[in-house]
Amino acid sequence: MATKYLPSHSSTHKESNAVETQNREKGMGKKAKTSRKGKKAWRANISTEDIHDFFEQSTKDALSGGSLSSAPAESLFFVDKSKDLSVKRKIEKHRQKVLHVESMLQKNPFVQAVPSSTLKKSKKTLKEVPKPKDATECSPQGSVSTSGMVDLWGDKGGENSKTKKTAKPSLIPAVEVEPPGSSFNPTFESHQETLAHAVAQEMHKVYKKELGPQPVPLTVPGEAVDEEEMYFLDADEGTDDDMNPENLDENEDAASEKRPLKTKRVTTVMLNKRARRKEQLKKEAEAKKAQKLSKEIDGLPDILQEIAKEDDEKHKRHIRRVVAKKEKLKSCPPRLGKHKFEPAPVQVLLTEEITGSLRKLKGCCTLVKDRFKSLEKRGLIPPKLNKSSKFTPVPVEINF
Repeated sequence: MATKYLPSHSSTHKESNAVETQNREKGMGKKAKTSRKGKKAWRANISTEDIHDFFEQSTKDALSGGSLSSAPAESLFFVDKSKDLSVKRKIEKHRQKVLHVESMLQKNPFVQAVPSSTLKKSKKTLKEVPKPKDATECSPQGSVSTSGMVDLWGDKGGENSKTKKTAKPSLIPAVEVEPPGSSFNPTFESHQETLAHAVAQEMHKVYKKELGPQPVPLTVPGEAVDEEEMYFLDADEGTDDDMNPENLDENEDAASEKRPLKTKRVTTVMLNKRARRKEQLKKEAEAKKAQKLSKEIDGLPDILQEIAKEDDEKHKRHIRRVVAKKEKLKSCPPRLGKHKFEPAPVQVLLTEEITGSLRKLKGCCTLVKDRFKSLEKRGLIPPKLNKSSKFTPVPVEINF
Protein backbone atom coordinates (compact mmCIF):
# COMPACT_ATOMS: atom_id res chain seq x y z
CA MET A 1 0.00 0.00 0.00
CA ALA A 2 1.16 3.50 -0.82
CA THR A 3 1.77 5.54 2.16
CA LYS A 4 0.77 9.20 2.25
CA TYR A 5 2.64 11.82 4.14
CA LEU A 6 0.42 13.95 6.32
CA PRO A 7 1.74 16.99 8.12
CA SER A 8 1.60 17.01 11.85
CA HIS A 9 -0.21 19.52 14.00
CA SER A 10 3.02 21.15 15.05
CA SER A 11 4.15 21.70 11.47
CA THR A 12 0.88 23.28 10.46
CA HIS A 13 1.08 25.55 13.46
CA LYS A 14 4.55 26.74 12.42
CA GLU A 15 3.41 27.51 8.89
CA SER A 16 0.46 29.53 10.11
CA ASN A 17 2.77 31.54 12.37
CA ALA A 18 5.12 32.27 9.45
CA VAL A 19 2.25 33.48 7.29
CA GLU A 20 1.04 35.78 10.04
CA THR A 21 4.49 37.30 10.55
CA GLN A 22 4.81 37.87 6.79
CA ASN A 23 1.49 39.66 6.68
CA ARG A 24 2.53 41.85 9.57
CA GLU A 25 5.72 42.85 7.74
CA LYS A 26 3.66 43.92 4.74
CA GLY A 27 1.62 46.21 6.95
CA MET A 28 -1.64 44.43 6.47
CA GLY A 29 -2.28 44.03 10.18
CA LYS A 30 -3.39 40.88 11.93
CA LYS A 31 -5.18 38.26 9.87
CA ALA A 32 -8.13 36.36 11.10
CA LYS A 33 -7.23 32.84 12.12
CA THR A 34 -8.59 30.09 9.93
CA SER A 35 -9.46 26.58 10.77
CA ARG A 36 -6.63 24.05 10.45
CA LYS A 37 -8.72 21.02 11.04
CA GLY A 38 -8.80 18.64 8.16
CA LYS A 39 -6.95 18.30 4.84
CA LYS A 40 -9.26 20.66 2.88
CA ALA A 41 -8.75 23.58 5.27
CA TRP A 42 -4.97 23.13 5.09
CA ARG A 43 -4.97 23.19 1.22
CA ALA A 44 -7.18 26.29 1.06
CA ASN A 45 -4.59 28.37 2.93
CA ILE A 46 -1.65 27.51 0.60
CA SER A 47 -0.30 30.72 -1.31
CA THR A 48 -0.30 30.67 -5.16
CA GLU A 49 1.84 33.82 -5.82
CA ASP A 50 4.72 31.84 -7.32
CA ILE A 51 2.40 30.20 -9.81
CA HIS A 52 0.92 33.55 -10.87
CA ASP A 53 4.39 35.08 -11.28
CA PHE A 54 5.46 32.16 -13.46
CA PHE A 55 2.45 32.53 -15.74
CA GLU A 56 2.99 36.31 -16.09
CA GLN A 57 6.65 35.84 -16.97
CA SER A 58 5.83 33.14 -19.52
CA THR A 59 3.24 35.35 -21.25
CA LYS A 60 5.72 38.27 -21.39
CA ASP A 61 8.37 36.03 -22.92
CA ALA A 62 5.89 34.72 -25.47
CA LEU A 63 4.93 38.28 -26.50
CA SER A 64 8.56 39.47 -26.71
CA GLY A 65 9.70 36.52 -28.79
CA GLY A 66 10.94 34.06 -26.19
CA SER A 67 12.97 34.08 -23.03
CA LEU A 68 16.62 35.07 -23.12
CA SER A 69 17.71 31.96 -21.21
CA SER A 70 16.26 29.63 -23.86
CA ALA A 71 17.47 31.72 -26.86
CA PRO A 72 20.66 30.52 -28.64
CA ALA A 73 23.89 32.47 -28.33
CA GLU A 74 24.07 33.20 -32.08
CA SER A 75 20.89 35.24 -31.95
CA LEU A 76 22.07 37.26 -28.95
CA PHE A 77 25.60 38.12 -30.12
CA PHE A 78 27.31 38.83 -33.47
CA VAL A 79 30.85 39.40 -34.66
CA ASP A 80 31.60 42.97 -35.93
CA LYS A 81 33.59 42.52 -39.15
CA SER A 82 33.19 46.12 -40.53
CA LYS A 83 36.31 48.22 -41.14
CA ASP A 84 36.99 51.53 -39.39
CA LEU A 85 36.38 54.72 -41.45
CA SER A 86 39.36 56.83 -42.40
CA VAL A 87 39.98 60.20 -40.77
CA LYS A 88 39.30 62.05 -44.04
CA ARG A 89 35.98 60.29 -44.51
CA LYS A 90 34.99 61.12 -40.94
CA ILE A 91 35.75 64.82 -41.49
CA GLU A 92 33.73 64.90 -44.72
CA LYS A 93 30.84 63.11 -43.05
CA HIS A 94 30.96 65.60 -40.18
CA ARG A 95 30.93 68.55 -42.61
CA GLN A 96 27.93 67.18 -44.46
CA LYS A 97 25.82 67.47 -41.34
CA VAL A 98 23.40 70.39 -41.38
CA LEU A 99 23.88 72.72 -38.44
CA HIS A 100 20.97 73.80 -36.32
CA VAL A 101 21.47 77.43 -37.41
CA GLU A 102 21.27 76.48 -41.09
CA SER A 103 18.26 74.28 -40.52
CA MET A 104 16.47 77.24 -38.91
CA LEU A 105 17.24 79.37 -41.99
CA GLN A 106 15.83 76.82 -44.42
CA LYS A 107 12.61 77.76 -46.15
CA ASN A 108 9.50 75.77 -45.45
CA PRO A 109 7.66 75.10 -48.75
CA PHE A 110 4.34 74.72 -46.92
CA VAL A 111 4.50 78.16 -45.26
CA GLN A 112 3.74 81.23 -47.37
CA ALA A 113 5.89 84.33 -46.97
CA VAL A 114 4.39 87.42 -45.35
CA PRO A 115 3.85 90.16 -47.99
CA SER A 116 6.09 93.16 -47.35
CA SER A 117 5.06 96.78 -47.85
CA THR A 118 8.60 97.76 -48.93
CA LEU A 119 8.59 95.53 -52.01
CA LYS A 120 7.81 98.38 -54.41
CA LYS A 121 10.63 100.52 -53.04
CA SER A 122 13.14 97.69 -53.29
CA LYS A 123 12.22 97.14 -56.95
CA LYS A 124 13.23 100.70 -57.75
CA THR A 125 16.60 100.65 -56.02
CA LEU A 126 17.74 97.05 -56.27
CA LYS A 127 18.10 94.78 -59.25
CA GLU A 128 17.07 91.15 -58.97
CA VAL A 129 19.80 88.58 -59.57
CA PRO A 130 18.82 86.17 -62.40
CA LYS A 131 18.00 82.75 -61.02
CA PRO A 132 19.84 79.70 -62.44
CA LYS A 133 17.97 77.08 -64.42
CA ASP A 134 18.85 74.23 -62.06
CA ALA A 135 19.10 74.50 -58.32
CA THR A 136 22.18 72.27 -58.34
CA GLU A 137 24.13 74.70 -60.52
CA CYS A 138 24.14 77.41 -57.89
CA SER A 139 25.40 75.32 -54.96
CA PRO A 140 25.79 71.58 -54.37
CA GLN A 141 24.58 71.68 -50.77
CA GLY A 142 20.85 71.81 -50.21
CA SER A 143 21.15 73.92 -47.08
CA VAL A 144 22.95 76.75 -48.88
CA SER A 145 20.51 76.84 -51.80
CA THR A 146 17.43 76.93 -49.57
CA SER A 147 18.82 79.49 -47.12
CA GLY A 148 19.83 81.95 -49.86
CA MET A 149 23.46 82.32 -48.75
CA VAL A 150 26.32 82.63 -51.24
CA ASP A 151 29.69 80.95 -51.00
CA LEU A 152 32.31 83.70 -51.08
CA TRP A 153 35.06 81.32 -52.16
CA GLY A 154 32.96 79.55 -54.80
CA ASP A 155 33.75 79.33 -58.50
CA LYS A 156 30.95 81.66 -59.55
CA GLY A 157 31.66 84.40 -57.01
CA GLY A 158 32.69 86.89 -59.70
CA GLU A 159 29.17 87.16 -61.08
CA ASN A 160 28.02 89.35 -58.17
CA SER A 161 30.99 91.75 -58.45
CA LYS A 162 30.32 95.30 -59.66
CA THR A 163 31.60 96.27 -63.09
CA LYS A 164 34.08 99.12 -63.15
CA LYS A 165 33.14 102.21 -65.11
CA THR A 166 35.44 102.81 -68.06
CA ALA A 167 36.22 106.39 -69.03
CA LYS A 168 35.66 107.42 -72.62
CA PRO A 169 38.90 107.90 -74.55
CA SER A 170 39.76 111.50 -75.33
CA LEU A 171 39.75 112.58 -78.96
CA ILE A 172 42.74 114.83 -78.32
CA PRO A 173 46.08 112.98 -78.47
CA ALA A 174 48.39 113.05 -75.46
CA VAL A 175 51.29 114.42 -77.53
CA GLU A 176 50.41 116.76 -80.39
CA VAL A 177 52.80 117.30 -83.26
CA GLU A 178 53.69 120.94 -83.80
CA PRO A 179 53.40 122.43 -87.30
CA PRO A 180 56.56 122.25 -89.43
CA GLY A 181 56.98 126.03 -89.23
CA SER A 182 57.81 125.73 -85.50
CA SER A 183 61.05 123.86 -86.21
CA PHE A 184 64.47 125.35 -85.48
CA ASN A 185 65.33 125.17 -89.22
CA PRO A 186 62.02 125.36 -91.16
CA THR A 187 61.43 126.09 -94.80
CA PHE A 188 60.46 129.61 -95.79
CA GLU A 189 56.88 128.76 -96.80
CA SER A 190 56.05 126.72 -93.67
CA HIS A 191 57.65 129.34 -91.41
CA GLN A 192 55.65 132.17 -92.98
CA GLU A 193 52.42 130.16 -92.69
CA THR A 194 52.94 129.40 -89.00
CA LEU A 195 53.99 132.98 -88.31
CA ALA A 196 50.83 134.29 -90.00
CA HIS A 197 48.72 131.95 -87.88
CA ALA A 198 50.37 133.25 -84.68
CA VAL A 199 49.85 136.88 -85.76
CA ALA A 200 46.18 136.17 -86.53
CA GLN A 201 45.67 134.78 -83.02
CA GLU A 202 47.20 137.86 -81.41
CA MET A 203 45.18 140.26 -83.58
CA HIS A 204 41.99 138.36 -82.75
CA LYS A 205 42.64 138.97 -79.06
CA VAL A 206 43.27 142.68 -79.69
CA TYR A 207 40.09 143.14 -81.76
CA LYS A 208 38.03 141.24 -79.23
CA LYS A 209 39.26 143.51 -76.47
CA GLU A 210 38.64 146.70 -78.47
CA LEU A 211 35.24 145.79 -79.92
CA GLY A 212 33.91 144.16 -76.77
CA PRO A 213 31.60 145.91 -74.31
CA GLN A 214 33.25 148.60 -72.28
CA PRO A 215 33.33 148.07 -68.50
CA VAL A 216 31.31 150.35 -66.26
CA PRO A 217 33.53 153.19 -64.98
CA LEU A 218 34.02 153.44 -61.26
CA THR A 219 33.82 157.26 -61.22
CA VAL A 220 31.98 159.71 -63.52
CA PRO A 221 33.53 163.19 -64.09
CA GLY A 222 31.28 166.17 -63.24
CA GLU A 223 31.19 169.79 -62.00
CA ALA A 224 29.88 171.18 -58.75
CA VAL A 225 26.51 173.06 -58.89
CA ASP A 226 25.91 176.35 -56.99
CA GLU A 227 22.97 176.92 -54.67
CA GLU A 228 21.37 179.51 -57.00
CA GLU A 229 21.47 177.15 -59.95
CA MET A 230 19.96 174.40 -57.77
CA TYR A 231 16.98 176.69 -57.05
CA PHE A 232 16.32 177.26 -60.77
CA LEU A 233 16.68 173.54 -61.50
CA ASP A 234 14.07 172.68 -58.87
CA ALA A 235 11.69 175.27 -60.34
CA ASP A 236 12.12 173.85 -63.85
CA GLU A 237 11.43 170.34 -62.59
CA GLY A 238 8.19 171.52 -60.94
CA THR A 239 6.85 173.12 -64.14
CA ASP A 240 7.66 170.03 -66.16
CA ASP A 241 5.76 167.86 -63.72
CA ASP A 242 2.68 170.05 -63.92
CA MET A 243 2.62 170.00 -67.73
CA ASN A 244 3.03 166.23 -67.83
CA PRO A 245 0.00 164.47 -69.51
CA GLU A 246 -0.18 161.97 -66.70
CA ASN A 247 -0.66 164.72 -64.16
CA LEU A 248 -3.33 166.31 -66.35
CA ASP A 249 -5.26 163.06 -66.46
CA GLU A 250 -5.06 162.77 -62.70
CA ASN A 251 -6.43 166.29 -62.28
CA GLU A 252 -9.33 165.54 -64.61
CA ASP A 253 -10.15 162.37 -62.68
CA ALA A 254 -10.15 164.26 -59.40
CA ALA A 255 -12.49 166.91 -60.86
CA SER A 256 -14.87 164.30 -62.17
CA GLU A 257 -15.02 162.66 -58.75
CA LYS A 258 -16.10 165.95 -57.20
CA ARG A 259 -19.01 166.36 -59.65
CA PRO A 260 -22.39 164.89 -58.62
CA LEU A 261 -23.27 161.68 -60.40
CA LYS A 262 -26.58 161.53 -62.31
CA THR A 263 -28.26 158.12 -62.51
CA LYS A 264 -30.62 157.38 -65.39
CA ARG A 265 -33.59 155.09 -65.06
CA VAL A 266 -33.32 151.90 -67.15
CA THR A 267 -36.54 151.04 -68.97
CA THR A 268 -37.73 147.67 -70.32
CA VAL A 269 -37.11 148.85 -73.87
CA MET A 270 -33.45 149.46 -73.05
CA LEU A 271 -33.14 146.10 -71.33
CA ASN A 272 -34.63 144.30 -74.34
CA LYS A 273 -32.33 146.20 -76.66
CA ARG A 274 -29.31 145.16 -74.61
CA ALA A 275 -30.42 141.51 -74.59
CA ARG A 276 -30.91 141.52 -78.38
CA ARG A 277 -27.50 143.14 -78.84
CA LYS A 278 -25.89 140.52 -76.61
CA GLU A 279 -27.49 137.65 -78.56
CA GLN A 280 -26.42 139.20 -81.86
CA LEU A 281 -22.79 139.50 -80.70
CA LYS A 282 -22.86 135.91 -79.49
CA LYS A 283 -24.14 134.65 -82.87
CA GLU A 284 -21.51 136.68 -84.72
CA ALA A 285 -18.74 135.20 -82.53
CA GLU A 286 -20.00 131.66 -83.17
CA ALA A 287 -20.18 132.32 -86.92
CA LYS A 288 -16.61 133.67 -86.92
CA LYS A 289 -15.42 130.65 -84.96
CA ALA A 290 -17.09 128.21 -87.40
CA GLN A 291 -15.65 130.10 -90.37
CA LYS A 292 -12.16 130.00 -88.86
CA LEU A 293 -12.49 126.27 -88.19
CA SER A 294 -13.57 125.58 -91.77
CA LYS A 295 -10.58 127.56 -93.07
CA GLU A 296 -8.23 125.54 -90.87
CA ILE A 297 -9.76 122.28 -92.13
CA ASP A 298 -9.35 123.43 -95.73
CA GLY A 299 -5.74 124.40 -95.08
CA LEU A 300 -4.85 121.13 -93.32
CA PRO A 301 -2.49 119.88 -96.10
CA ASP A 302 -0.55 123.14 -95.92
CA ILE A 303 -0.29 122.80 -92.13
CA LEU A 304 1.03 119.25 -92.49
CA GLN A 305 3.64 120.42 -95.00
CA GLU A 306 4.76 123.19 -92.63
CA ILE A 307 5.06 120.69 -89.76
CA ALA A 308 7.12 118.34 -91.95
CA LYS A 309 9.41 121.23 -92.96
CA GLU A 310 9.88 122.24 -89.31
CA ASP A 311 10.73 118.64 -88.38
CA ASP A 312 13.31 118.45 -91.17
CA GLU A 313 14.86 121.73 -90.07
CA LYS A 314 15.00 120.54 -86.45
CA HIS A 315 16.64 117.28 -87.51
CA LYS A 316 19.24 119.09 -89.64
CA ARG A 317 19.89 121.55 -86.80
CA HIS A 318 20.40 118.65 -84.40
CA ILE A 319 22.87 116.99 -86.78
CA ARG A 320 24.79 120.25 -87.13
CA ARG A 321 24.95 120.62 -83.35
CA VAL A 322 26.25 117.07 -82.90
CA VAL A 323 28.92 117.56 -85.58
CA ALA A 324 29.92 120.94 -84.15
CA LYS A 325 30.16 119.44 -80.67
CA LYS A 326 32.41 116.64 -81.92
CA GLU A 327 34.62 119.13 -83.76
CA LYS A 328 34.78 121.30 -80.66
CA LEU A 329 35.83 118.34 -78.51
CA LYS A 330 38.76 117.73 -80.87
CA SER A 331 40.17 121.19 -80.13
CA CYS A 332 38.74 122.12 -76.70
CA PRO A 333 38.01 119.99 -73.61
CA PRO A 334 34.61 119.76 -71.89
CA ARG A 335 33.77 122.39 -69.29
CA LEU A 336 35.19 121.27 -65.94
CA GLY A 337 35.65 124.36 -63.79
CA LYS A 338 34.45 127.95 -63.74
CA HIS A 339 37.18 129.07 -66.16
CA LYS A 340 37.33 128.34 -69.87
CA PHE A 341 40.28 126.69 -71.51
CA GLU A 342 42.61 129.09 -73.26
CA PRO A 343 44.98 127.45 -75.75
CA ALA A 344 48.65 128.27 -75.52
CA PRO A 345 50.11 130.58 -78.19
CA VAL A 346 51.90 129.02 -81.13
CA GLN A 347 55.59 128.55 -80.42
CA VAL A 348 57.34 129.95 -83.51
CA LEU A 349 60.66 131.68 -83.98
CA LEU A 350 60.96 135.07 -85.59
CA THR A 351 62.82 135.48 -88.86
CA GLU A 352 65.91 137.02 -87.22
CA GLU A 353 65.96 134.26 -84.54
CA ILE A 354 66.30 131.39 -87.04
CA THR A 355 69.94 130.24 -87.01
CA GLY A 356 69.64 126.78 -88.57
CA SER A 357 71.72 125.14 -85.81
CA LEU A 358 70.79 123.55 -82.49
CA ARG A 359 73.94 124.89 -80.87
CA LYS A 360 72.92 128.50 -81.43
CA LEU A 361 69.29 127.91 -80.35
CA LYS A 362 68.22 129.67 -77.16
CA GLY A 363 66.91 127.47 -74.36
CA CYS A 364 63.38 127.97 -72.97
CA CYS A 365 61.39 126.31 -70.18
CA THR A 366 58.20 125.57 -72.14
CA LEU A 367 58.19 121.79 -71.66
CA VAL A 368 56.38 121.88 -68.28
CA LYS A 369 53.87 124.43 -69.59
CA ASP A 370 53.28 122.31 -72.67
CA ARG A 371 52.53 119.21 -70.55
CA PHE A 372 50.28 121.20 -68.22
CA LYS A 373 48.30 122.64 -71.14
CA SER A 374 48.01 119.15 -72.62
CA LEU A 375 46.42 117.88 -69.39
CA GLU A 376 43.97 120.80 -69.41
CA LYS A 377 43.13 120.28 -73.07
CA ARG A 378 42.37 116.57 -72.58
CA GLY A 379 40.03 117.37 -69.67
CA LEU A 380 42.09 115.63 -66.98
CA ILE A 381 42.41 118.72 -64.78
CA PRO A 382 40.28 121.90 -64.63
CA PRO A 383 41.83 124.93 -66.36
CA LYS A 384 43.17 127.83 -64.33
CA LEU A 385 43.80 131.49 -65.00
CA ASN A 386 47.32 132.65 -65.78
CA LYS A 387 48.25 134.84 -62.85
CA SER A 388 50.91 137.36 -63.82
CA SER A 389 53.42 137.79 -61.02
CA LYS A 390 53.81 141.43 -60.05
CA PHE A 391 57.05 142.76 -58.64
CA THR A 392 56.55 144.36 -55.24
CA PRO A 393 59.62 146.28 -54.08
CA VAL A 394 60.62 145.64 -50.49
CA PRO A 395 61.81 148.74 -48.62
CA VAL A 396 65.28 148.31 -47.18
CA GLU A 397 66.83 150.71 -44.70
CA ILE A 398 70.57 151.27 -44.92
CA ASN A 399 72.23 153.08 -42.07
CA PHE A 400 75.69 154.49 -42.69
